[in-house]
Amino acid sequence: MNFEEYKKYIKGKKVGVIGLGRSNMPLISLLLSCGAAVTACDKREDIGGNFENLKAEGVTLKLGENYLEGLNSEIVFHSPGVRPDLPQFEVLRKNGAKITSEMDLFFELCPCEIFGVTGSDGKTTTTTLIYKMLQKAGYTCHLGGNIGRPLIGDIEKIKPEDKVIVELSSFQLFDMTHSPKTAVITNITPNHLDWHKDYDEYISSKKNIMRFQKPGDRFIVNLDNDITRRIGDETSAEKLGFSIDGAADISLKNGIICVKGEKFLDSALIKIVGKHNVYNYMTAIAATLGYVSRDDVKYVAENFGGVEHRIELIRTLDGVKYYNSSIDSSPNRTKNTLSVFGKNVVLIAGGKDKGIPYDEVGAPICEHVKTLILIGKTSDKIEEAVKNCGEKNIPRIFRADTYENAVKLARENAESGDVVVLSPASTSFDMFNNFEERGNLFKKLVSEL
Repeated sequence: MNFEEYKKYIKGKKVGVIGLGRSNMPLISLLLSCGAAVTACDKREDIGGNFENLKAEGVTLKLGENYLEGLNSEIVFHSPGVRPDLPQFEVLRKNGAKITSEMDLFFELCPCEIFGVTGSDGKTTTTTLIYKMLQKAGYTCHLGGNIGRPLIGDIEKIKPEDKVIVELSSFQLFDMTHSPKTAVITNITPNHLDWHKDYDEYISSKKNIMRFQKPGDRFIVNLDNDITRRIGDETSAEKLGFSIDGAADISLKNGIICVKGEKFLDSALIKIVGKHNVYNYMTAIAATLGYVSRDDVKYVAENFGGVEHRIELIRTLDGVKYYNSSIDSSPNRTKNTLSVFGKNVVLIAGGKDKGIPYDEVGAPICEHVKTLILIGKTSDKIEEAVKNCGEKNIPRIFRADTYENAVKLARENAESGDVVVLSPASTSFDMFNNFEERGNLFKKLVSEL
């Protein structure tokens, strides 16, 4: 269905929008412009300035604990954080309602090729690399999804010859009924088990990125990850595999990234450091193969300094470098971040518990960290992982109740030549709305030292 057809279809229909976060606000504007009768629902009683704006636009509001009760919408859009299998949604389905999401609608209406990226780690950097490589090759590109901003509000501006690049979370993919032309899974490790019923459901959600692909589409597979390798065996699309450890379409030989055995990019040219970023480049090269030139990739490698909140150097003070890696919302991400540094790290970690194990982060902390400052709900889990990992060099451990205190402790315990790193290994939702807010506060506090 194209957008003109959709406008006729949605006009006059009763539409419910569940969750008034940033992904659904542009959706509400679009629905109103198409003549839909919109009811907006949110568990929060206070949605700030959005309240009066929505009322002025003719939106019916249902706020508070009973925000899902009594809905009689024909179509319901749920936000990524709201599970689509809630009992209230089941009642609506039985009454003939369609339960969907902003992202699924965008995929249905988007007139151009979509490159979609998901994974437990590396998806933000990989998505950004694909975007920058395609941009350098001369394409008009649109970046969004779980990174940047929602693209549904731009649907009328996107042209058939453009390229859309979206990062997709397991929440967004949970009930998707469309897959991108080029689908990427960077890797899969346990994550978000506080939201998903179990690890199998999390994996199944990730698989939706390729489940609806067709012959002629492309699926990028991490052959070094057991789960993604097995998922690759199920695809009907063209499969391109990448591997640091063995033979693959995109491989690493003596520090050179090779495509089909031919030298393509010297990994020493990559400006952003770490083995995990070599993986990210291999993934992006596979996704853009045939769209971009070797020179395009080389230019990005030499000039791209990394995404905000990912090993982001804030400042050097008294010989100590301060890095913000607030995007590190899992133990594996923190493990990758620590691998970049030596044994001189003052680490600030901790946050909301996602119901996942922290065992794997214990040994890397003992290897790289001299002082560990813990804050947030996962503090006990991280400390336990460190003390039980079997390593002798356990760092000094402090607890902080605020980020102001955490930064103060970091400064007091760092000396010239050390690095202070915020790499929480946890989500931010115990104290913040998102990892950006957490990272921005850390940058502000460090800048004020």
